[in-house]
Amino acid sequence: MLLFTPGPTPVPQNVRDAMSAETMHHRTPEFEAVFEKTREHLFELFATDEVVMIASSGTGAMEATVTNLCKNTLLNVNSGKFGERFGKIAKAHGLKNVEIKNEWDTPVSVADVVAAVEANSDIDAIAVQISESAGGLRHPVEELAEAVKKVNPDIMIIADGITAVGVERIDVTNIDALIAGSQKALMLPPGLAIIGLSNAAIEKIGEGKGYYFNLASEIKKQRQNTTAYTAATTLIIGLLEVLETIKKEGGFGVLYCNTARRAKATKTALEAIGLHSYPKVPAKSMTTIDDKDAAKIRSALKEEYGVNVAGGQDHLKGKIFRINQMGLIAPYESIWVVNAIELILHRLGRLEYAGTAAKVFNEVYFKTALEKKEI
Repeated sequence: MLLFTPGPTPVPQNVRDAMSAETMHHRTPEFEAVFEKTREHLFELFATDEVVMIASSGTGAMEATVTNLCKNTLLNVNSGKFGERFGKIAKAHGLKNVEIKNEWDTPVSVADVVAAVEANSDIDAIAVQISESAGGLRHPVEELAEAVKKVNPDIMIIADGITAVGVERIDVTNIDALIAGSQKALMLPPGLAIIGLSNAAIEKIGEGKGYYFNLASEIKKQRQNTTAYTAATTLIIGLLEVLETIKKEGGFGVLYCNTARRAKATKTALEAIGLHSYPKVPAKSMTTIDDKDAAKIRSALKEEYGVNVAGGQDHLKGKIFRINQMGLIAPYESIWVVNAIELILHRLGRLEYAGTAAKVFNEVYFKTALEKKEI
């Protein structure tokens, strides 16, 4: 079965091999050396002033950033399940909450965020998804952060990059907390979250808040190449293998380039056979298609072609399907997926199969290779 869901993503064999070695105790020089190397790679990936690894899902990191960086009122952007979750976290901790809500295909307006900040001086933190995976949407987070900082530089910008880190280069100039999850572009099993922090965020955290999700205690310990509590040793060993594999295959720049090419090729190929991209501004992390036969297409992909893609949630259940673009995906696997979808549409009586999707994917993805060059 080809796993093309936008999390969890496939774990490469060499990473599984690395994680299958003998269990390493987390309070040893051997593991501290692994931890130190992993942090070095993470600083390059995040480009933030500090990085912290937490044994939790991405939601744990969302909660940690809200509780440690918001002291009064959180403004959250809700264009899907995960943007909505930030607001629920704030309310669960007794914080005041302001929400900007849009349809799941619609990115937030920077002007609306600025207006909300100017209208409410109690807002001291903003939480927003870079890539809202409920609908495959890309928010203008960098522009939003820059505009907000001009109004009030003390407002903390919390960016959920769970389906963005490792997908594209993110400008963190005005971002105070950048969140990632292990089971997305980092190609690991679930259970490890990573937070990149600005110096301004570290200052606001101060002594931290809470117990397990106290970021101050984690920062202190992780600067010593250990953790405040039991580390997710196996996942961190796997993360080191993932990051070193990416470096061996050309580095993060090559990864971002290949992901963008694959996302563009998939979207163009599916549109060439009459399908429609759901979000107004698609994220590079996944290709989201809205279609009356979405459930049938998804079922046939799994049962007849061995491809598992994700469906929609809530009001989008049965109305969309989402194809993962995160991680190290071989082009021939993506070609198999778009070709299978064209075959399914043929059997549904919606087109005559002509191999169009595979042809278009190849033309877009391998465009540079098609240019005439001297041999």
